[in-house]
Amino acid sequence: MPVVNWLKKRLVVIAGLLTLGYLLLPNVIVTVFSFNKPKGRFNYEWQQFSLDAWKQPCGVADMCGSLSISLRIAALATIGATLLGTMIAFALVRYRFRARGAVNSLIFLPMAMPEVVMAASLLTLFLNMGAQLGFYTILIAHIMFCLSFVVTAVKARVMSMDPRLEEAARDLYAGPVQTFVRVTLPIAAPGIAAGALLSFALSFDDFIITNFNAGSTVTFPMFVWGSAQRGTPVQINVIGTAMFLVAVLLVLVSMLVNNRRNRQKA
Repeated sequence: MPVVNWLKKRLVVIAGLLTLGYLLLPNVIVTVFSFNKPKGRFNYEWQQFSLDAWKQPCGVADMCGSLSISLRIAALATIGATLLGTMIAFALVRYRFRARGAVNSLIFLPMAMPEVVMAASLLTLFLNMGAQLGFYTILIAHIMFCLSFVVTAVKARVMSMDPRLEEAARDLYAGPVQTFVRVTLPIAAPGIAAGALLSFALSFDDFIITNFNAGSTVTFPMFVWGSAQRGTPVQINVIGTAMFLVAVLLVLVSMLVNNRRNRQKA
């Protein structure tokens, strides 16, 4: 039974490849239909190969404007959530203070809470404060729900750090700032980067919380949802494909950098 033995030895690899293919199938479909030229309003059936949408990615009114808003909000929310989340993570791991356990528990609430509940709560808060719904209310809301993911990622990294490395730096007459910049921060950097990337993806992709607190501001997910009611332009697939390719490129660059560092250490 050579075939059965071969399958047994490679069962995990085959299962992993099938799972990966299943996860990437929607991206493949989006990419394929970005080259479609539909006859009607909806880009759901393959009609004819065309590069028109790629030549004019902003050919649909207000689409690139909403994309720009989403990118700006995601970038600012990532910066805010990463800075606050990193400081909170270090405080929770390194210091002992009253209500530390309660803070640890509360950090996970936005991750466990349904988005519609958080969205309605934030909307109530903004209305009671008399805030005008728009760009800044979306930004504040995104920072608040991204914060938990950053704290969780950074906290896991900080907890795994060896405190003897920082003690060795202090023994070598490094000051607190120098120790943090040259020892602590580089070790914590992978967790910080993971939290930042996750924050950007969550912020850019969010619809429910954004829809509640947007007012007249239209982000890219809201534009896609509105377009789906009237007709889906091919340019939406173009933008989705471009962002997927950028994400893949970033992963490949990260892998190449890590491999080069490992070779230099060896």
